[in-house]
Amino acid sequence: MGIYIGEVIKILMELIILNKPVLGVPMGDPAGIGPEIILKALTNEEVYDKSNPVIIGDFNVLSSIADIIGIKFKLNNIKCVEEAEFKFGTIDILPINNMNLSDLDYGVVNAKCGKAAYEYIEASIGLAQSGKLDAVVTTPINKEAVKGANINFLGHTEMFASLTNTKNPITMFQVHELRVFFLSRHLSLKEACDYVKKDNIIKIMKKCINSIDLLGIENRKIAIAGLNPHSSDNGMFGREELDEIIPAIEELNKLGHDVLGPIPADCVFHQALNGKYDAVLSLYHDQGHVATKMVDFEKTIAFTIGLPFLRTSVDHGTAFDIAGKGIASAKSMEEAIFYAAKHALRYKLLYNDIGWNKY
Repeated sequence: MGIYIGEVIKILMELIILNKPVLGVPMGDPAGIGPEIILKALTNEEVYDKSNPVIIGDFNVLSSIADIIGIKFKLNNIKCVEEAEFKFGTIDILPINNMNLSDLDYGVVNAKCGKAAYEYIEASIGLAQSGKLDAVVTTPINKEAVKGANINFLGHTEMFASLTNTKNPITMFQVHELRVFFLSRHLSLKEACDYVKKDNIIKIMKKCINSIDLLGIENRKIAIAGLNPHSSDNGMFGREELDEIIPAIEELNKLGHDVLGPIPADCVFHQALNGKYDAVLSLYHDQGHVATKMVDFEKTIAFTIGLPFLRTSVDHGTAFDIAGKGIASAKSMEEAIFYAAKHALRYKLLYNDIGWNKY
């Protein structure tokens, strides 16, 4: 009888593991706080209740950081994802040992670290595309270090898009119940204002609506933030609302989409946070970044949507000023893992039905 019960428990545990998404976590720039925050996050038992995480990174760097922050968990050096134990108290590491500790200075821009960070990302994408991972949760990289390694990408999003052959993935931030999409990302303010065109808004809004479907959000009421103060007060200061934004909204509504606006940017994000809208389209980078991070900096999480798998990320940098000191907070890392765990399996299931690259 005891043997039978033991077998039943074993089968149930295997079913639980199968129903939790496998999350790959590339450890980021070795000289930054990425290795620290992921190790700290994996000492939170709730992470294992919701997901099966595996780190992709340099085993020696991670071991060194574990010593600095006093983590006593077993670091499980595995050869493939299938060898992962996925149990609390053991941290599974798929090693890419591409750093010499003698070359590593915490908090210093280093092209070798930029190259290493890119290789962790590249490996995680390959694993996700082969079905070994259900989602990828990224830690910070340093753009200057990546550029120093002659890797010509502006950031994570561009890397993921290129390596998965994805056409125009989009970024969404979430903090609490506030979701923010972005019309453009890394453009100067002048270029971003020039990009506020009817056709660009319609194109990105269709992707926003698809994103809401992929994440399982029940409603699709999306507001568009105004570009000018008071949404220009009917053209008193700026024509973008009258000439570009309102015509785009009218066409989207004719297509059956519930799009509202333009709503003045000084109130639309607060209204969405309190449930009036399911998401907001920010018209330039800092408009949405400031709005979300002022709500709760540590719990603002970035999504990259449109890839064949979900990518979530912390929304902070490498924090070179505190790297290697053992004092970085893992709250944002934990939150990125929780969101990936919540949405990854549905996202994968529905992705092929959405037909992302047709837009």
